[in-house]
Amino acid sequence: MTANWLATMKFNFTNEWLALSPKEAHQILAKIKQLTQDPTPDAKVKKQLKHLNPSLHRIRCGDYRIFYTFEHPYISLLALRRRKEDTYEEDIDAEFLGGYDASIAESKPGEASVRFPTQFPTTPADPLPEPITVELLINLRIASRYHAALLTLQTEQDLIDCQAVPSQVLEKLMEYLFPRPLREIMQDQPEMILQEVDDLMRFKEGELLGFLLRLSPEQEGYVNWAMNTNGPTLLKGDPGTGKSLIALYRVRVLLHHLRQQGQSDVRILFTTYTNALINLSDQLLKQLLGPDRDAVEVQTADRIAISLLARAGKVPAIIEHGEARYILNKAIETTHFNGDQAIERLSPDYLHQEIHQVIVARQLHTLEEYLVAARPGRKLGLNALQRRAVWCVYETYRDLLARQGKATWRQIRARAEECLVQGIVSERYDAVIVDEAQDLDPSALRLLVRLCVSPNRLFVTADANQSIYGSGFTWNDVHANLRFQGRTAILHTNYRSTREIGEAAQSYLAGGTLDTELVERSYINRGERPVLRVARSATDEVQTLAQLLSEAARACRLGMGACAIFCPTQKAGQVLAMALTRHGLPATFMSGQALDLERPGIKVMTLSSSKGLEFPVVALAGFLSSASYGYLPPTIVQEERSETFEQRRRTIFVGMTRAMRRLLVIIPAGTKSPLLTGFDKRYWNRE
Repeated sequence: MTANWLATMKFNFTNEWLALSPKEAHQILAKIKQLTQDPTPDAKVKKQLKHLNPSLHRIRCGDYRIFYTFEHPYISLLALRRRKEDTYEEDIDAEFLGGYDASIAESKPGEASVRFPTQFPTTPADPLPEPITVELLINLRIASRYHAALLTLQTEQDLIDCQAVPSQVLEKLMEYLFPRPLREIMQDQPEMILQEVDDLMRFKEGELLGFLLRLSPEQEGYVNWAMNTNGPTLLKGDPGTGKSLIALYRVRVLLHHLRQQGQSDVRILFTTYTNALINLSDQLLKQLLGPDRDAVEVQTADRIAISLLARAGKVPAIIEHGEARYILNKAIETTHFNGDQAIERLSPDYLHQEIHQVIVARQLHTLEEYLVAARPGRKLGLNALQRRAVWCVYETYRDLLARQGKATWRQIRARAEECLVQGIVSERYDAVIVDEAQDLDPSALRLLVRLCVSPNRLFVTADANQSIYGSGFTWNDVHANLRFQGRTAILHTNYRSTREIGEAAQSYLAGGTLDTELVERSYINRGERPVLRVARSATDEVQTLAQLLSEAARACRLGMGACAIFCPTQKAGQVLAMALTRHGLPATFMSGQALDLERPGIKVMTLSSSKGLEFPVVALAGFLSSASYGYLPPTIVQEERSETFEQRRRTIFVGMTRAMRRLLVIIPAGTKSPLLTGFDKRYWNRE
């Protein structure tokens, strides 16, 4: 008999499932298969818990109870709970549901409905609900190298303070030992889809590493959206709205759509901006597509550019950013101008951006093209004389790079596109999906557009307000095929951050927004207001961080490894990590290339490296030792000053929106930096 229902499960359920013995697992699996045939109550083993919640049900299986809800075609597996010897049948349900929460009852439609707990029935010094055993650790698939450290832990405080084990491992143990009430699980935890019920056993035995998230009704509506349009489609949304998840599901829909049109040999390109996200996307697509995974290539634009140039026999050495800046300064010093073409109004930083974001990225080949080119997002206007001066510097800079046989990434992408245009190499995809396009500069976007066989097979996700580059370009300026009129949609619900974090970040951003379109936002989770504190010295900053991060970890029932600190510069991050370690809180500074999320302890990184990540607890600090981050020389003209500060403000906004449950910002006492203002007391705890 074929199952009539599709099973989904909450994160809480997966931990409780892993902890089962093999015998118990097979018994539970049989009951779940029974539910997929018919989840309706039978007044015997399947019961509706009307007195607690009309949608809540449970099915008995020996000493266990499987709690679930159902609404066709999905059954949602919430939790597995063992009945205690001294608990009556009717008491177990109420015990696991959890107490009444007025914030849930009083929430309005569309508002966040779950408030994360700040107090727990136990104290950190109480013994653990059950001892940590080797059998439990093996069942939870916790690596043996962590067993010795974990077996010594006796209390909740021991778990929070443990620095020898990654935060993901401690969180898994915490979730199992201190299971959340069912009312929280029902409302705040996302659901994962079981393609087949037997995948549960494959997951328990380690053959399957994870599961895809189930789309919300809002998200599901955009997976099939605008499939038969005559141009590209753009899906926008704030951080945490699930743009990347929709992009993954869009791959499957496009694959089936193209095959239904008679294409048998389909090639689809899925691309995003970092290697870490490429690896994650690749793993999820393997689950989603199964054997069809071979029809999809998952790459960054930079990897594709290098591959194309290698096939053309034109791979240059890639120049480091610092060396490129040195060569640019040399070009400025050695360039000879004809007439009064001085460009003293431009700082080296602004000139660097002008050359790479306007000339190189947009493939301007002649001075005449540059003289008439639009410069969207560039607030400092340049007259013809100044543009001629910029072009002279650019030509000198280009020649100096060529003599060394080196190229910047923007030059590499532009050359790869030229190879395609000239027919030196050939590469085409039946569909191209560009995830998080706001973090790709025009050179990367032009290359990806060129790779797509038709504009109506191009699907783009973006959030202009997350843009670190902040070039302010319009899509049409990048490429004529990037016209989204009538084919743009906006996501509204934030599934990552609490309402308090999301609204505080939006309030801070106000002056640096790129996208002025008003968007109605909604949230799933509630929490505490983000905290703003003032530090009068480096010692004060470290002590404040240590105290507030420890309190936040305890409130979230997580280890310190769930905390991340984002700093404005690499040097500030390195100094702060060393200071925290000396203070007794092991912290490691990680560059974007050396990111290791499994490393125990607090993760410290730059604001720019935080893009695409998320952590339960986030702090923004290090501004005391980074005075230059909020400072521009008085000689800088107002237009450039304004553009630079807006870009940096958006970078800080990105860091804020990485926080899921707690956010802390520390600013120097008496700061006059415009970047460290705008913390409205309605949204920020400034006590």
